[in-house]
Amino acid sequence: MYKKKDKKPDDAGSRLTSLAELGEFGLIDRLTKNVSHFHPETLKGIGDDAAVIDAGEKVILLSTDLLVEGIHFDLTYMPFRHLGYKAAVVNISDIAAMNGIPTQMTVSLAVSSKFSAEALDELYAGILMACNQYKVDLVGGDTSSNVKGLMISVSIIGVANKEDVVYRNGARSGDLLCVTGDLGSAYVGLLILEREKSVFQVDPNMQPELSGFDYQIGRQLRPEARTDIRNLLLGTGIRPTSMIDISDGLASEILHICKQSGVGCKLFEAKIPIDEHTRELAKEYKIIPSVAALSGGEDYELLFTVKQDDYEKIKDVAGITIIGHMTAPSEGKYMITPDGKSIPITAQGWDGMRGK
Repeated sequence: MYKKKDKKPDDAGSRLTSLAELGEFGLIDRLTKNVSHFHPETLKGIGDDAAVIDAGEKVILLSTDLLVEGIHFDLTYMPFRHLGYKAAVVNISDIAAMNGIPTQMTVSLAVSSKFSAEALDELYAGILMACNQYKVDLVGGDTSSNVKGLMISVSIIGVANKEDVVYRNGARSGDLLCVTGDLGSAYVGLLILEREKSVFQVDPNMQPELSGFDYQIGRQLRPEARTDIRNLLLGTGIRPTSMIDISDGLASEILHICKQSGVGCKLFEAKIPIDEHTRELAKEYKIIPSVAALSGGEDYELLFTVKQDDYEKIKDVAGITIIGHMTAPSEGKYMITPDGKSIPITAQGWDGMRGK
């Protein structure tokens, strides 16, 4: 005869933790909290844009990224060639964020039977276009069937001199906070594409109205990695103290640097570089332009810090903007508005677990 087990006291209050509750970075922290390294060659593991492996006089940089249909891209408006290019570029950007040189790449696909071989030809044409643009060798990968949709996994290798590698944890109080290019355009481009998708779903005969938005849509569909910044900074005699690429929004990336470096920061809203047309479009969508820059993501510009002594070297470098400075951790992490108000910086950008 079966006897019913008594419930343990601990079971009464136990519950499962949802992934949405943790969020992407909370999940990463949870899954990797017990990770340890067995080899001294592993100089840096989890927690930066790329892992760093000792290779003698140089280091090997290693990063990987996963793109999932319906989560990271929408084939309603994302051409396969653009998707392939972007899948490669977002990984190349990780190597740029470590101040390294991208060298080799592998690509793995899990693809359903709804896709034709010709569609995958276009995807690979985009990948190879990026490889040619950035002088990266495509050296392998894997393919698998998938019950639904498309998944793309890209792994990339880069190299750097040991003394040239820039981590997220090197910022110090007083360092200047700098960013390349302009921010928020990729998010506005996404809003335009989503708007036209909604129109198409109502009436498939309607033609999309995309003229005049080339820059914003291009920033979303075909971003570029800032591999040029390494040589630009070398030419000015500047070595960043910390660096990260902007994939999840300016606010999120600032907080990553603050957390890894153990510092606070002051970001000046008026200094955030935003394309003027993007600024106008954001207002049309009733979005504060700085919010598009702070939370939009996918700009793939570089956010970095430099010593205050380097101010004269960097203040007039074209394409680089000083947007704030790092502070003692006790001073918190704030954005200063044009009227002098201090607003706490919070990460509201893309989160793969929360789907926002």
